[in-house]
Amino acid sequence: MIKQTSLALAVGFALTGCMDTQTNTNNTEVTTKAAVEQSAQLSENQKLNQLVENYFDEALAFSPVSGTYVGESQYNNQWSPVISAENRAKATAFTKKYQASLAKIDSAKLTGQDLLSYQIFKRDLALSLESEKFPGYLIPIDQMAGQHNTFASLGSGKSAQPFTTKAEFDAFIGRANGFVTWLESVEANMREGMKQNVTLPKVLAKKLLPQFQAHVVTDHTQSVFWMPVAEMPESISAEDKAQIEKDYQALILKTLVPAYAKMAAFIEQEYIPAANDKVGYSNLPNGKAWYEFLIKQHTTLDLNADEIHEIGLSEVERILNEMKGVKEAVGFEGDLAAFFVHLRDSDEFYYDKPEDLVKAYEDVKVKIDAKLPKLFDIAPKADYVVKPVEAFRAASAAGASYQAPAPDGSRPGVFYINTHNLKAQPKFLLETLSIHEAAPGHHFQIALQQEVEGLPRFRKFGGYTVFAEGWALYAESLGKELGLFTDPYMWYGRLVDEQLRAMRLVLDTGFHAKGWTREQGIEYMKANSSMAESDIISEVERYIGWPGQALSYKLGEFKIRELREKAKAALGDKFDIKAFHTQILIDGALPMPILEAKLDSWIESVK
Repeated sequence: MIKQTSLALAVGFALTGCMDTQTNTNNTEVTTKAAVEQSAQLSENQKLNQLVENYFDEALAFSPVSGTYVGESQYNNQWSPVISAENRAKATAFTKKYQASLAKIDSAKLTGQDLLSYQIFKRDLALSLESEKFPGYLIPIDQMAGQHNTFASLGSGKSAQPFTTKAEFDAFIGRANGFVTWLESVEANMREGMKQNVTLPKVLAKKLLPQFQAHVVTDHTQSVFWMPVAEMPESISAEDKAQIEKDYQALILKTLVPAYAKMAAFIEQEYIPAANDKVGYSNLPNGKAWYEFLIKQHTTLDLNADEIHEIGLSEVERILNEMKGVKEAVGFEGDLAAFFVHLRDSDEFYYDKPEDLVKAYEDVKVKIDAKLPKLFDIAPKADYVVKPVEAFRAASAAGASYQAPAPDGSRPGVFYINTHNLKAQPKFLLETLSIHEAAPGHHFQIALQQEVEGLPRFRKFGGYTVFAEGWALYAESLGKELGLFTDPYMWYGRLVDEQLRAMRLVLDTGFHAKGWTREQGIEYMKANSSMAESDIISEVERYIGWPGQALSYKLGEFKIRELREKAKAALGDKFDIKAFHTQILIDGALPMPILEAKLDSWIESVK
């Protein structure tokens, strides 16, 4: 655990130590007054901490699956509440109740972590209410982030849902029944979306279909939901095993398969024909305002779509010039477009077997771990492992991703690498992708956040895309400082990843604010990168279905780099890169304006 000291308490103890040497009446009165003030301050701290803890507990009722991921096992038999006007009203009332309670706390009496918590909580509640202006419930799932995929992952036994006792197997049956009820409300809301012209683009609706069809089986043993049964631990008695097998056969064939089949039929026969032929949010009712809100939600920054688009165009051009430098360094004859084709098509840059790809990332892990103390004096206690993405979701999954470790240490973090298409996983991405998804990227930031002692749970298990992804991309930029990227192709891999994030600024804003087509986005990525076409299509469709999210990487990196340069200029010889990294990571994910204010205070304290 990282011991987190309250600044309020630290200041209080310092004052007490000084005043113990005072003996006259006036000083006694001062001491008494300070004690009263300190007591009041602690009272406000206590009220805030109780409030946010109560909030976290109550919020889990709206998201039981989150309870499973943070180790609250009492939620393992529940699924999300149905999507309805009644439940939306409950969520609104819930948010307003906590806004009213927070308003009663005097923020002037808060310092340190408590003040950060207050600022974050106030901002999050306001943003939650603002989001209700837009009908996101009419597009409740997509090919990237749909809860239907989360459910299948949990049910496979390869995620956070435990399957070690009969009671745990029974709990998932309860969760499955809740999922089926929820899925009915998904269909109902998608039907309403069809009426209001708020739908997924047709191209994404088509990608949803196989995700449901994959679970329509006639042999229950071929279902992903049979996997935990097939791998039951020996500790379960023979009698219980027989009952579990009987219950799960019925669950799969009588409950889940019909539900998936019904949803697949709806998507194929009704939703796809009615889905939007265009791809951007600007084509939806009030879509321009909706997209600008999503920019604010994902980036926490005060930037509009036009500004972001121009930043992206400039960055793409800069990185292209650096790629030309690599082409010349390796002695490639031909222009950059030919170099891209060479890197896409030459077998030397790709593995032949999925297991070789996974092994390569395991080897890079060892190499990077040994170099981290050069720039960091903190590291998470939890380790991470490298795993291939499960087959049932590999076709639509990202090239790589990270899953946080269990809070109690019972499960390590997971760096998932997608082995579905080996031509989308070039060898030159090994170092940069490992840095980003694992250490010192997502694994460092997320695992450390979970390990901070005394951090309120809404912060311990919460986060901001711009912070998490901005940090991971900033971590990539540390590669040369760590002694990596010595091979010019590995450095090219870093540029590939950076170029991907720069292109995202152009494409995300292009699709949702400037009327770009899917095909226009694909051609832009082909012209400005050496990515495999299958990877390009997956990325383009991700930006179409998840507006604003992809902006966070590059804009977050820019902000962290800007803060580093600001601290370096202000502190001069006193600037310590390890201390700076600790300051970025030690309080968990923060909205960028709050992070900047915190860093400003740190700079003043070091001067």
